[in-house]
Amino acid sequence: MDKDTEHDIGARRERPWLYAWNRRLRHLQGISIRNLVVTPPPTRARTKTIDDDDIPNTLKTPSKILSQSDNHSLHPSRSFTDLKSHSSQHDNTKEPAMRSSRRRSTLFWNDPNPRTRQVKLEDITNSRMADTFFSLHCEGLNEPVYISETVDRANNPNFRSFDLNLCGPYVSRMDELTLRLWTKTGDMSEFILLVELHLNLRSLQFLGKTLESFHQPLPANSILFHFPDGVYSNLTDLPPVETSLQTAGQKGTAGGTALPSSSYDALMKLANLDECVQDALATREKLEAQISSILQQNERSLNVASDAAAAQEKLALTKQYVAMERKRVRTAVRRKEELIASIKARKEAMEQGRNAQEKTRSHLPEAQERLVSSEQLLEQNEEDTKGQLRRIAEDLLTIYPIEPIPDKPLVFTIAGLALPNSTFEDIDREVVAAALGHTAHLVYLLSFYLSVHLPYSINANGSTSFIQDPISASLPQRTYPLYPVSVQYRFEYAVFLLNKDIEYILIKHGLRVLDIRHTLPNLKYLLYVLTSGDSVIPARKAGGVRALVAGRSTP
Repeated sequence: MDKDTEHDIGARRERPWLYAWNRRLRHLQGISIRNLVVTPPPTRARTKTIDDDDIPNTLKTPSKILSQSDNHSLHPSRSFTDLKSHSSQHDNTKEPAMRSSRRRSTLFWNDPNPRTRQVKLEDITNSRMADTFFSLHCEGLNEPVYISETVDRANNPNFRSFDLNLCGPYVSRMDELTLRLWTKTGDMSEFILLVELHLNLRSLQFLGKTLESFHQPLPANSILFHFPDGVYSNLTDLPPVETSLQTAGQKGTAGGTALPSSSYDALMKLANLDECVQDALATREKLEAQISSILQQNERSLNVASDAAAAQEKLALTKQYVAMERKRVRTAVRRKEELIASIKARKEAMEQGRNAQEKTRSHLPEAQERLVSSEQLLEQNEEDTKGQLRRIAEDLLTIYPIEPIPDKPLVFTIAGLALPNSTFEDIDREVVAAALGHTAHLVYLLSFYLSVHLPYSINANGSTSFIQDPISASLPQRTYPLYPVSVQYRFEYAVFLLNKDIEYILIKHGLRVLDIRHTLPNLKYLLYVLTSGDSVIPARKAGGVRALVAGRSTP
């Protein structure tokens, strides 16, 4: 499809579908104003011109001025040109050409202060803003058929839509109206009549479906009429175009033949239908009047019935409120009884507590005496326990003496067998196995005497001792030998677990481990702390079976 075809289609779409002779006031839906310009009425009559150059010529008639214009050439007015003396004009040939001085501009736009310019611009804008409303008048009616709302401070006011069908068929069928536009600016005290337009709806020009599709400038105080098929305006003052009934009733075809319009019977049917509609409207108005009179006559009875209905509704609402309040009262009483029972139970519990407290207070002096004696006994037992631990540690050092090797720092022997500190290269396997067996047995005994549960349990079997790891989850085996085997890492891991047991015992007694790899030094340090003290080591108590003890005492 080419551009011309699209243009023709767009033009056809923008055509109105209401014929000019069919436009009536019932089709008018709204009115809007564009480019509002308010000219205030003059405060005084202007009798003379205000032009300075025309003051001496006020006595001249237009004919004299016209005759003088033929003899004198036109010259610019001195109100906007440079004023030059007559002598300077004659001396231009003698003096060199000088640059003409520019006349000082006196426009208020050239004020250097931007605030002043802004204030003047706002004043001009405010002078163009006005409060506006309009009224529609029809011939034969003294009162206006419609008065719009007032649009405050607008240059292009848009008024609300309206429906003139409510004014009756006499007004809705008319095609002529008088529009009066009333405005008031901020400087005015009351509204003035700005435009009074006597208009025939046939003379309106179609602008488009919407105002946005009309791209031509509108004149000042343009009045736009909104119809169902688009926007109209009175851009020209041309009289309405009268179309003959023959032309209006028939349509020309391409062959030149004329087609008949509606028949007489159809027109009569329309007339009868219109009469029926008017009769129905009149009947409706009559029925409305009758109903209104009946309501006015029976107003007292209706009021009594209405009051009775209101009283019944109020009574039902009151009963509902009473039922709600009774329910709340029952809930409050139930809650009160529960609180009373709870308070009573608490009082009984408090009384029982007081009795138990008094009973306990009566036994308190005796309990305090027993507490003092128990504390003394506990202290005595702690001292005895420390003494026994010192004695046991001394006995263990006697059984498994740990002595340093001369000229080798931090290297010790246990029961005369040397044990390296986690470095097992070029060693005697049997000596190391025996030394680790003595060490494992010593640690095993200390765990019992010191009441310390070892994290890695030890099975002390001399030179074939082993240790178990129940903690680690990713190990394929749980038992590791404390003697050198063909798999070196299993032996080294067993020594590491033994050192961890020694570290655990040291930490339980509040001792700090400097190096976990020093097996015998850490064990020597633990036994040294256990045997330290100023008191005398207590003697070993007799033990065993009483019969055996008694048998020993007999000769």
